[in-house]
Amino acid sequence: MDDMNIMNREMKKQQLRRQIVPGPAQQPSLVPEGGEEEEEIKKAHRKVIRKRILIAAVILCIAAAGGAGFFYWSRHHQYTEYAVNWEQNLLSGESQSAAEGSVAGYVSFGSNVIKYTRDGASYIDSRGKTIWVITYEMRDPTASVNGGYAVIGDRQGNSIYICNEEGLQGQATTLLPILKVSVSAQGVAGAILEDASANYITWFRRDGEPLDITIKSRLGGDGYPLDFSFSPDGNKVICSYVYLNNGMMDSRVVFYDFSEIGKNASPKRLVGGFDEGFAGTLVPRVRFLTDIYSFACSDGGLTFFSSENLASPQMLSQAAVEGQIEHLFYSSDYVGIIVANSGGEHPYHMEIYSAAGKLLLNKDLDFACEEAEFAGNEILMWDDNEIQIYNLSGTLKFSGSFDFAVSKVTRGRFPNSYIITDPQSMREITLQH
Repeated sequence: MDDMNIMNREMKKQQLRRQIVPGPAQQPSLVPEGGEEEEEIKKAHRKVIRKRILIAAVILCIAAAGGAGFFYWSRHHQYTEYAVNWEQNLLSGESQSAAEGSVAGYVSFGSNVIKYTRDGASYIDSRGKTIWVITYEMRDPTASVNGGYAVIGDRQGNSIYICNEEGLQGQATTLLPILKVSVSAQGVAGAILEDASANYITWFRRDGEPLDITIKSRLGGDGYPLDFSFSPDGNKVICSYVYLNNGMMDSRVVFYDFSEIGKNASPKRLVGGFDEGFAGTLVPRVRFLTDIYSFACSDGGLTFFSSENLASPQMLSQAAVEGQIEHLFYSSDYVGIIVANSGGEHPYHMEIYSAAGKLLLNKDLDFACEEAEFAGNEILMWDDNEIQIYNLSGTLKFSGSFDFAVSKVTRGRFPNSYIITDPQSMREITLQH
């Protein structure tokens, strides 16, 4: 009896639950089916989407306009003032007259410069701190930099020093007098040596030990080497020669390859030679900019080459120059020249080319600078106490004179900051409006 009562109560509960909680088929739809209400909801949804798209488009337009304005301002704004951030004395106990007399020059290296003199060399970083010092005795020091390595040689002497940012890595001594030195980004160094009857290009490891590689030339045969340059990887060399051609002086540019490709090309590793365009000229400067692109500078203009085909370098273009080339400067991306105008309103003009030989800028100048150098996408020019800074669009970013000497200008640690070095001191300035 009790069991029957329990079952009846359970059946009544289930019936009551079914009446109160409808099944899925009985539940009303939350979204109206068809009719005006459904259409109104869709219209409202589309309106919200259009509003969001419009807001996003306005924001993008404002951002683009702001970016374009900043880009235009940064390319065309000219600074008129500067502030000195810090100043560092470089004399290190030397007298001023002794320091001035011993300075041979500065070369950009690492985060700042190598200062080299007849008595030694030092690497100074972007904070004016001397990282390392090496001592030697040279009559006429010359320096060359490629990537993270620098070489210092004694012209008409016999000493070569190979350095990186950590300090001296190797020292070499030659039997014949040195004419020029060069280095690869891997630390392989080379030198042009001369004797009474011939010239030699010799190679050295980064530790100073000689490599079993020598190229011999004679003026009456292959020619007299004027300049040479390693590619950054150290496998390729570009060299300029002057030679006698029917009693006349002509020039040629030659490429060597010291990889397996050059070994199979010829006993001298010769993979290319160019006489065209160099007749009756001298080619005092050749340079590998990258492992592919290189150039030669003659008294007639610039010639650009590509070594993309390692077995057969190609001439890309030649740019004739009217007037005397006063300054040649280059980086891994650009080549620049400043030429004296024979006439006209401006005494000089500047031409900037890409590494592949494309003309990027042709700009008239009034400034008679003593040195010029690339710093990223900027052109730094200076004389004894004045500097000018241009960007690649040709806009003069800054022009200023100082009450101290200017021996070298490089980029500083921050945007619009520059490091100015003279024989006695180094200071960082920041350009101001």
